[in-house]
Amino acid sequence: MATIFLTSNGFYTKTIKEEFMTVLNMLANPKAVIITTASSLKEKNRFALKTKNDFLELGINQVDFIDVEVEKGEKLKEYNIIYINGGNPFRLLYFMKKSRADAVLKELSENSIIIGASAGAVILGPSIDVANHFSPELNEVDLNDFTALSLTDIAIFPHSDREDVFKDNYGKSIEDRLLVFEKDSNISITRLKDDEYILLNG
Repeated sequence: MATIFLTSNGFYTKTIKEEFMTVLNMLANPKAVIITTASSLKEKNRFALKTKNDFLELGINQVDFIDVEVEKGEKLKEYNIIYINGGNPFRLLYFMKKSRADAVLKELSENSIIIGASAGAVILGPSIDVANHFSPELNEVDLNDFTALSLTDIAIFPHSDREDVFKDNYGKSIEDRLLVFEKDSNISITRLKDDEYILLNG
């Protein structure tokens, strides 16, 4: 059974941690890996470091980092908890596909816990078109195909309560811009605030 967490900020609240613990019990020998590719700071990214500490505090003794920009996606098969850290969604999706990590993740999804934070949650959905609508300047890898991993059919917009993160030169709110995107693309977007999460179990 596939267990997927979609979050804006990973283990941001006590409630999210507690929810994670309820599904962690299904794993006899939990081994966690954090995919750091989306951030230019990689394993030194403060959110990646916080996540490692969170895992350790939750009793998971093996917690590693992987950067699929330089490592093969096959390495993910050594783990049953895969955490996809946030950052640049274009860069993340490009290297997930190039390393074949996307195919490996689909293989593992039935018997693993997969957690997406921010950009990591966006790529688990059907596409990252909404990222291209809001932040096309982040597409430094010249990605043309915005089709994502489709481990869920939910298209996420993380940090939907953070106007400071997604500033608009014309003063339009995040919600105004999302409504325009939904109308033009015919894609329904699920808004996710910083302290919110979605658990898909089975």
